[in-house]
Amino acid sequence: MASTAPPSPAAGPMSVSAKDPDGPRGGPELLIARNPDPDSRLPYLLRIPLGAGLVFRTSGMWPRTKALYCYPVDDAEWPVAPDILQRVGVRSCARRGGAIDIVLDRGRENRSQLVFTTARGREAVFWQSARTRKQARPNVALPTARAAGIAELEIIVDSHERYAYHFAGQQVRTTQRALPCGDYGLSVDSRLVAVVERKSLPDLVSSLVNGTLRYALGELAALPRAAVVVEERYSQLFKLDRIRPALVADGLAELQVRWPGVPIVFCEARQLAEEWTYRYLAAARAWADAEKPAVDRIGMTPSELGTATAPDAPGPSTGEVRSWARAAGHPVSDRGRLRPEIWQAWRDAQSQQAPP
Repeated sequence: MASTAPPSPAAGPMSVSAKDPDGPRGGPELLIARNPDPDSRLPYLLRIPLGAGLVFRTSGMWPRTKALYCYPVDDAEWPVAPDILQRVGVRSCARRGGAIDIVLDRGRENRSQLVFTTARGREAVFWQSARTRKQARPNVALPTARAAGIAELEIIVDSHERYAYHFAGQQVRTTQRALPCGDYGLSVDSRLVAVVERKSLPDLVSSLVNGTLRYALGELAALPRAAVVVEERYSQLFKLDRIRPALVADGLAELQVRWPGVPIVFCEARQLAEEWTYRYLAAARAWADAEKPAVDRIGMTPSELGTATAPDAPGPSTGEVRSWARAAGHPVSDRGRLRPEIWQAWRDAQSQQAPP
């Protein structure tokens, strides 16, 4: 998809058009009014204070869940007496190449971008925010074949993980437990053999700058297999505007040299990062199934072979044990801690189910 430059605004400071009857309130503003044209499929008018003001028809008042299509119109289409639905002060409105970056004067939903591009050979404008850009679906069809031929893969999702992957399109069963590190884990024979740490680009950059990423990679490196997956393209590192891109790129390169066993993988979007996580953990499961027989045949321990020993997998959550106790007929409370005898009963039941 080729980009085209936005129309060049007239020179001069940012300002709201004089056609707004109320006039600007102490500075430039972003205005959203009701489209007076009843036949239009775009029910709103968007006005941004760039130059003398740019006006667009649009389908929504803010790009919360998806990028909004915008149709640029002449300034004369802005009504003489507009029905203003939203008025927000603007801290910054600047053209950067084929896009216009807008920063609003409010705490939330304050950053967005108007992107001038082409779609199916025609010029188009899309209004997007950081959230909708992150959620954009890649233009690929993901495979549905089972990874590594595994009929059903059980993935442990860290109980502190927000907006977790669901792996809905794959043969996966998830359980929530507290992982010692990482966000998604794989347990084999009650041992944690692989984890994946998920990062958005802002989280990756902030953790690199404040030093927490260094400690996180140190913890991940202690596991037999571990990786970091980033829900963004590597090229976006060089478009950062609040920190020098070279500083971030050098920092990541230094961490990869220090911990070569923990790859940092950049995926284009959340959907691809989820797919990569599923296939990485499936490959780790296939490796773990083949590793133990190989170690036994050679007659050496994993540490002697240069392989990290897998730590114990995290235990069940209180909710899991409470559900088991109810199904087994043990009286338990709806909330709070479980009695020690309930935990012991669960352990006894698990030991009886374990293969000899």
